[in-house]
Amino acid sequence: MKVTIKEVAGRAGVSIATVSRVFNDSGLVDERTEERVRKAAQELHYVPSALGRNLSMRKTNAIGLLLPDLFGEFFSEVIRGSDETAQQFHYHLIVSSSHSSKDEIDAALKVMSGRVDGLIIMSPHIDTHILSANLPLHLPVVLMHCKVDGDSYDSLTTDNYGGAYGIARHMLDHHHARIAIIKGRESNIDALERLQGYRAAIAAAPRGSEVIELPGDFSEASGYDAVRALLRGPSRPTAILASNDTMAIGALSALREAGVAIPGEIALAGFDDIPIASYLSPSLTTVHIGINSLGVNAVEAVLHAIREKNNHQRRQVTLPTTLSIRESCGCAVSGMVGIAKKEVMSPAQNMA
Repeated sequence: MKVTIKEVAGRAGVSIATVSRVFNDSGLVDERTEERVRKAAQELHYVPSALGRNLSMRKTNAIGLLLPDLFGEFFSEVIRGSDETAQQFHYHLIVSSSHSSKDEIDAALKVMSGRVDGLIIMSPHIDTHILSANLPLHLPVVLMHCKVDGDSYDSLTTDNYGGAYGIARHMLDHHHARIAIIKGRESNIDALERLQGYRAAIAAAPRGSEVIELPGDFSEASGYDAVRALLRGPSRPTAILASNDTMAIGALSALREAGVAIPGEIALAGFDDIPIASYLSPSLTTVHIGINSLGVNAVEAVLHAIREKNNHQRRQVTLPTTLSIRESCGCAVSGMVGIAKKEVMSPAQNMA
């Protein structure tokens, strides 16, 4: 039978609270009493529960990470950056997926809130009401790629608009007048901002450029289907921008299947710069957002909030993007992957 703290207290002739103070290293117990408690624990072979000790101190040494999905290189890179950083500071990472369902988000938040010291959330369906209804006010929260008004929470996002504007501008500068975009889900803030950046670049281009928008949902299949439908149309674009690399991979497959030369007949670019992008053939030109760094920065932000408590100042950070110029847009030398990084500036930055 497992020895309880009550038995240790009885053997040492002290209260349960005194035993708890001893094993929590509170410094509130005199030396002779502490020695008696530790001797009793040793005689009874008592091992204090790390979980119980942490709960009594309202500390779990765990950080929660709630993602919309766990499939694919994007999310695996976010998890990798988050977990490596958490381990450096002796914290454990608890990962859950909401699958973008509001009911599942509510349930996950309620379960996580009592088991972690801080929480990182990425979800297209998060809003202030959901957060306030399911999380205690004192719990440090960092929102990652979420759209929540105000400054009540720490937030971390990427310059989606500037990245999409930059990659579209890059194609326009290389004399592509018909540039198609494969969109993401309409409910996704990243997809919307990338679409807006693309539209702005086309609108600012010389007369003759046109907007060609294709439906997508960030999956390989939707990229494949979008290009298959596009190639059945009366006129083809000379360049395709996919709103993420996963759809670009599907688009690449459809172009190859149709015997379309890349980039000779149609140039192709993605967004995110997942690890496999540089190993595709042709290697994929894409917008680099530092996926691993998202996880690193999010964990660092939530740990600062945990440590500093009321002294922590919430920040809303937008990370810049760069262009990873490779073969699929026709710029890189064959066989040389990832040879160029090009800074991306949005129109507002250019005017500053």
